[in-house]
Amino acid sequence: MDDASGQPGSQDAPRWLAPEERRAWLALYGVTQWLPGRLDADLFRRARITLFDYHVMAMVSETPERKLPMSELAARSNASLSRLSHVVKKLEGRGWMHRAPSPDDARVTTAELTDEGFAAIVELAPGHVEAVRDAVFDGLDADDVAALERVGTRILQRLDPGNAFLSRREA
Repeated sequence: MDDASGQPGSQDAPRWLAPEERRAWLALYGVTQWLPGRLDADLFRRARITLFDYHVMAMVSETPERKLPMSELAARSNASLSRLSHVVKKLEGRGWMHRAPSPDDARVTTAELTDEGFAAIVELAPGHVEAVRDAVFDGLDADDVAALERVGTRILQRLDPGNAFLSRREA
């Protein structure tokens, strides 16, 4: 195939997507655009929070003491410390989270889920899981679920080489 300059076989020629790759890409892109909005709308309707707010609270709720250093929480949620700080401040305003210096290292700020925040997650989780099930899993069979996990994991391994996100999955 000629490259953009008309020269055959140039090393700088784009690697265009094959038709089946383009279809797969557009399907994945569509999911990444539509799914967060649908889950956001559900959580906002029920609790006036975003999917990201819920995810931050859920990450902290899964730890034994319901607290995490802000830097680790940022890695687990793929957020900048600035964005995470803004979200945690908003959740603090609702009485759902609290920030404090780490007792082990005063240079480290720890985000902690309050009892009220944990109660909110416990209340929201069943509806959130139902929204995920409705949007994603109710339309798939067991082979589709296995394929989704396999493909999603392979893509995430390339996007997240440090494995911050994948390391939090259940085995």
